[in-house]
Amino acid sequence: MQVLTAMILAAFVGYGGAWYMGLLEGNFALLLFLATLVTGLYWLAEKFYFLPRRKQAALDLEKASELRLAELKKMGITQVDQVVPDAQARLLMQPWWLDWTAGLFPVIVAVFLLRSFLFEPFKIPSGSMIPTLLVGDLILVNKFHYGVRLPVLNTKITEGTPPQRGDVMVFRYPPKPSLDYIKRVVGVPGDEVAYINKRLTVNGKAIDTTALPDFFDEDQMRYFKQFEEKLGDKPHRLLNDDDRPAFVQGADDFAFRKNCQYSVEGVVCKVPEGQYFMMGDNRDNSLDSRYWGFVPDKNIVGKAFFVWMNFGSLKRIGGFN
Repeated sequence: MQVLTAMILAAFVGYGGAWYMGLLEGNFALLLFLATLVTGLYWLAEKFYFLPRRKQAALDLEKASELRLAELKKMGITQVDQVVPDAQARLLMQPWWLDWTAGLFPVIVAVFLLRSFLFEPFKIPSGSMIPTLLVGDLILVNKFHYGVRLPVLNTKITEGTPPQRGDVMVFRYPPKPSLDYIKRVVGVPGDEVAYINKRLTVNGKAIDTTALPDFFDEDQMRYFKQFEEKLGDKPHRLLNDDDRPAFVQGADDFAFRKNCQYSVEGVVCKVPEGQYFMMGDNRDNSLDSRYWGFVPDKNIVGKAFFVWMNFGSLKRIGGFN
C-alpha cells in the first residue's frame, strides 16, 4: 500500500506541476473530485479495515503481556519493565500513507462540497468588468442561485432562479470551456439586443444611461467616460473609450451567428432559447458575446455577488451590482 499510495500522490503532484507550468490544461473541479474520491476510499479502508486491525494488534499485545506477567509472577518475578503502552501507541499510530490520504479526507470533502454546491472563489484576471470589478479582485460566486449542478459534469439537477438582465455571471467560455469568464447578462432567451453606436437597446427600448465623472484607470494611467446604466433592478456603472470605434472587428463564426447582423455601427442579435448574451462593463475593452457569441445554459457556473478581498485595496471588499 505504501508504494501504491506514493504513486497516487506522485500522480496528483505531477498533474498539478504540469498544469502550473502550462504543459496541459488543468481542470480543478475534476482534480478535486478525484482527490475526494481517492481520500474517501482510504478513509473507508482506514475506518473499517486498517484501524480495527491496529486496535486488534494492540489488544493482542496487551493480552500477551498479561500472560507473560502472570507466568513471571508464578516464578516469583514481580518487578518487570512495562514497555507495552509505548508499543501499543506505536501500533495504533496512523502510518504516513494513511495520514496523507484518509487523514485529509474530511478537509477535502468539505472543500469539495462547499465549492461545488455553495460558493466558489474566483480572481478577476482582466479589466473587462471595470469599473464594477477591478483586476485583482477576489470574488465569491453563488453556485446554487441558478440551480444546483453536478460537479465536473455541470448537469443541472435543480432549476433555481433563471439569469436576469443585469446579473454578473461566471460561465465557461464557449470557445474554450476549460476557461471561466465573467460578464454581465445583457440579453436573456428571446431578447433582441442591439449595441449601435455604443448605445444599448433591448427589445427596441434604449437602456437609459446617466453620465458620471470620468473614471481614472490606474493601470493605463488615463481617463475614460463613465456612465450609470440600469438593466435590471439595480443600476451599475460602465465605461466607454472614445478612441475605440463602435464597429465589432474580428467576430468569430460561432453557433447561431445567423441571429446577429453586424454593421459599421455595431451589432444586433436575437438571443436563441437556452442562450444568453453577455457584455463586459468596460464596453470598448471587453471580449464578449459580440465577438464569440451566446452562452448556453449548460455553461453557467454561478452568480458573482461579493468581493471578499483585494490585496491592493481593502476598500474593495463588499457587495456589488
